[in-house]
Amino acid sequence: MLLFLTALLAILRAPTHLLWMLAIGATELGHLLALLCLAAAVPLGNKTWYGRTSACLCFAAAILFITPLLRAEWIAGDIGQQIHKTFGDAAVHRPQPLVFAALFLGVAPPDVRPQKLIYQKIDGADLSLDFYPVQDSERAPLVIVIHGGSWNSGDNTDFIPMDRYLAGRGFAVVDILYRLAPRSPFPDAPEDVRAAIAYLKNRAVELNVDPARIVLLGRSAGAQIALHVAYSANDPGIRGVISFYGPTDLFWSWEHPGNPLVIDTRANLTDYLGGSPSSFPANYDAASPLQRATAASPPVLLLHGGRDEVVSPYHSDALARRLTELGVHNLEISLPWATHGFDYFLRGPGGQISTYAVESFLRSVLDQHG
Repeated sequence: MLLFLTALLAILRAPTHLLWMLAIGATELGHLLALLCLAAAVPLGNKTWYGRTSACLCFAAAILFITPLLRAEWIAGDIGQQIHKTFGDAAVHRPQPLVFAALFLGVAPPDVRPQKLIYQKIDGADLSLDFYPVQDSERAPLVIVIHGGSWNSGDNTDFIPMDRYLAGRGFAVVDILYRLAPRSPFPDAPEDVRAAIAYLKNRAVELNVDPARIVLLGRSAGAQIALHVAYSANDPGIRGVISFYGPTDLFWSWEHPGNPLVIDTRANLTDYLGGSPSSFPANYDAASPLQRATAASPPVLLLHGGRDEVVSPYHSDALARRLTELGVHNLEISLPWATHGFDYFLRGPGGQISTYAVESFLRSVLDQHG
């Protein structure tokens, strides 16, 4: 019964914050849990009513757990062509977006150890970043990662496997810490990202990075920050932005808050922007990437789960439409089965597809000869 109830999270939206976290495992590791269900069904399937009922529940749970993988197979086949059509050629390390063996054996990122560097001292505190270097004689393109956490929490250790994976593929990776709300409301976090970029440019020779080839990668609140910085920096060195399930229209977020048992949308927006849109309209306008995008904006890769309980897919949909209207190269990859944080496990269907898409995008926009 416990396995069956957990399996329901593979197809139904999570009603609470705790169950949302469990849903990441149900949707991204469901293929492993399905094996557990089948293994449990064998000894349970005896002649008693209780045993047969338990075995049926296990079989039903196994079917539910495997549905994300079946849906991922449908999506994965077209990813490469979409990226090629939108952004151009890209030589990707992974043979295809979804590798069956990796679902069970995992995706082992290279053992790249980061260096902790202080990029800014402010209000008596050090702001640091983790720098994952590339062992190469040529200057490496730079991926700057901005963590999520509703602007008031989180740190730069949540997605280390992806940082190490990209560093192993020839991209210098920087995963930064920034000041958090409500103590440091908007625009402090974007200013910290700008300070980190300036620091990296000043030390480009020492760090062996190319300041003319930068991509910002943000998750959730970090994606909003990444897009905001890219759209306000007027920096030709920022070649693109990768947004994992980022909020792009903060006016809409206030008017359409999420399930309060999962996330307190309005409290988070108040911490970050000072209050409601009616009280702080300038902050909402300045912080909403949907309002700030222009025809000169850099290319964008948008990745979003179709059943995201924390940040509605509306945000990526709306920005994709706006960028298309402006003539800006963009691609939205929607994963119908996936929830918020689907890329936490690199081996999962969402993790594999997004890793393939991210590397392809980086190869395309960070042209080694560009």
